Amino acid sequence: MTRPAEIEVLRAGALTTVQDLGRPGWAHLGVPRSGALDPTALRLANRLVGNPEQAAGLEITLTGCTLRLTQAATVAITGAEVAVRAGDRPGDTGRPLTVPAGTVLRVGPARRGVRSWLAVAGGIDVSPVLGSRATDTLAGLGPPVLRDGDRLPLGVPLAQPAPVDVTVGPPPASELRLTVRLGPRDDWFTPGALDLLFGTAYTVSPVSNRVGARLAGAALPRAVAGELPSEGIVLGAVQVPADGQPLIFLADHPTTGGYPVIGVVTDVTPLAQARPGTTVRFHGPQR
Repeated sequence: MTRPAEIEVLRAGALTTVQDLGRPGWAHLGVPRSGALDPTALRLANRLVGNPEQAAGLEITLTGCTLRLTQAATVAITGAEVAVRAGDRPGDTGRPLTVPAGTVLRVGPARRGVRSWLAVAGGIDVSPVLGSRATDTLAGLGPPVLRDGDRLPLGVPLAQPAPVDVTVGPPPASELRLTVRLGPRDDWFTPGALDLLFGTAYTVSPVSNRVGARLAGAALPRAVAGELPSEGIVLGAVQVPADGQPLIFLADHPTTGGYPVIGVVTDVTPLAQARPGTTVRFHGPQR
């Protein structure tokens, strides 16, 4: 009997997870959406190998990973600038790559950016949880973070790879400009805090992760003292803990929080490739 196609994880790297487009619609049960930090990059990788855009792939963080495919398959890698090798043969990001059975596929460390997304024809066929195969690193839903020696089943390819030579994504920016809509708790902060938020630069902290991007810079002074009862948190919420340093919530954010949210970033995708030390500036409506 023919064994099902699998990916064997030889080296998992710093943080490699299974991700798809997430599990929306469960916030009322305390379950965030999760999913790829850059959904556009995952969609592109899936299109390149002929998968539906919602197929599960791998999100690979910073240090790369090493894999072996038990059967021949087409893969594609998007996102960060990395070196790719299938056995002794170099590959390119942003284009389909045919990998023979048993070949070792190496995704090197990110030279620019932080994260890469790897799609395999047929998709990663782990069991879905609440309609998604995404790993939620905060809630613990979905498959666990990958470890050396793990084996992941692959689905059956549904279409031919895309007939393209190469696709080129935007390079990671050295400075991010993020649009913020104020509220719901901007009135808990002084006017001076809003001047600092929109008028000074912050940097991405090394302790950032899939839950949130922690920033370092000018502390935002409060106008209202005391505690805030826990309330709903959405993707992109800019929460301000007691130390006054903003925290931007990302894909694996909690669904409630007790610190005031001064505003919400309208698009957090650029933070997927923001290395520690990257400059972040906020802009928003006239005040």
